[in-house]
Amino acid sequence: MGSGSIRRSAGALFRGVLSASRTKAGTFTDVPTTFCASTASTDPTAPNASATTGNAGRAARHGFPLRTVAALASSGLLATPLLAGTAHADPKAPKAPKPPAKMSRIGGDRLGTPGVQVAQTPGAPKLPGPDVLTARSWIVSDAESGKVLAAKNAHWQLAPASTLKMLFADTVLPKFPKDQKHTVKPADLAGMGAGSSLVGIRENLSYSVHDLWLGVFLRSGNDAVHTLSAMNGGTKATVTQMQRRAKELNARDTHVVTPDGYDAPGQVSSAYDLSLFARSGLQNPDFREYCSTASAQFPGDKGKGGKRATFGIQNTNRLLSGDYDIKPYPGIAGVKNGSTTNAGSTFTGVAQRGDRKLLVTVMNPEKKEHNEAYREAAKLLDWGFAAADKVEPVGRLVGPRSEDDGTGAVSAKGKGKGDRSAQAALDGAGTKSGAWTALGLTTGALALLGAVAFAVHRRWPLPELVRGRRRSGK
Repeated sequence: MGSGSIRRSAGALFRGVLSASRTKAGTFTDVPTTFCASTASTDPTAPNASATTGNAGRAARHGFPLRTVAALASSGLLATPLLAGTAHADPKAPKAPKPPAKMSRIGGDRLGTPGVQVAQTPGAPKLPGPDVLTARSWIVSDAESGKVLAAKNAHWQLAPASTLKMLFADTVLPKFPKDQKHTVKPADLAGMGAGSSLVGIRENLSYSVHDLWLGVFLRSGNDAVHTLSAMNGGTKATVTQMQRRAKELNARDTHVVTPDGYDAPGQVSSAYDLSLFARSGLQNPDFREYCSTASAQFPGDKGKGGKRATFGIQNTNRLLSGDYDIKPYPGIAGVKNGSTTNAGSTFTGVAQRGDRKLLVTVMNPEKKEHNEAYREAAKLLDWGFAAADKVEPVGRLVGPRSEDDGTGAVSAKGKGKGDRSAQAALDGAGTKSGAWTALGLTTGALALLGAVAFAVHRRWPLPELVRGRRRSGK
């Protein structure tokens, strides 16, 4: 396969055999994680997926079903580092790239400064070191107030992988009622990249919008994304709408090329922007439902008499669903993971402990151990919950362009001198980001843009985040 391939999901491996005669309702597809379908890449720093001996036996010892191990071994997927454990570094490989010296300063000057940014105070827990937090970029923030507790290269524009589906959902999800039905046409599935992650949608069969969104969030199904894009006027129109939505959120680090996050030249986002997309999406109760669902039944083929079979799907967010080497994170409530050749592993998560709600985004850990992005995200969440009241914020997640309560916040209409000054600062800051003041009962957003400061003070009444391992009953 060509460069920029996305990692294949369980639905793709067994697509075509999930028939009524072969699959029982209530069972899950065998493969518990996503796998790399290709090692080709235009990115010289992409993970090395060279074969490691003994992977089939190791996978079997970790509890994978024997027929899964056999299927993976025959397809060559056990050679990937996701099951092998650790990918061995090539001593001749080029060094990891360095972040740009100049990045966006939306949200505060420190967020545009390369390296780790934390305002440690006496009595605050120490932030884990670079041997533990190896991601090229990460950010941990208070989801209610928007305060950034700590960050590393928050505005570094990197390939986002399927975490970009959060922006897709935030853009498209409100447009269709969940009970609306759609019969999939062959053209709906055209244009998906080789090796795309799939939930297993079949042509000429009907799916509800609810089913399609479960496919997007649980299995990161590019077939579900393309089907919803077709309903939304096509891929090109959807990409245009997503870019417009990113601009509205002041997510200026983001350039959208594909709606599903598949690697494409010029497609980038940042840890800052991905956090903004999560916060915006979490305003929507349907978004919260889908991203917090750990398992569900998905429609399969028609059996005798025309009755549809179903098969089980499990969320590939391992802090939500767990894996053989990692447990679900206490209080986790979503949101989205991703993994491609160019992006490495990416993850944005939200968790609640008591009344505190934190967002974390991790992009491309240098350490290529299995589930490493989740481990580093969990470390940041642990630190954030312990440090939230003991460290000074290093920045803020800004509000969207349309927010204006008379305090000088950015206005979509541009009315008022304060509005124009704030927007001018945004427009002149290079690559930039922004977000809804989303997940809290009380929220505030403060963007420090050089000498220009503006604040948004609005209440966003939301129920407590759904925590634990929700199972969809539909």
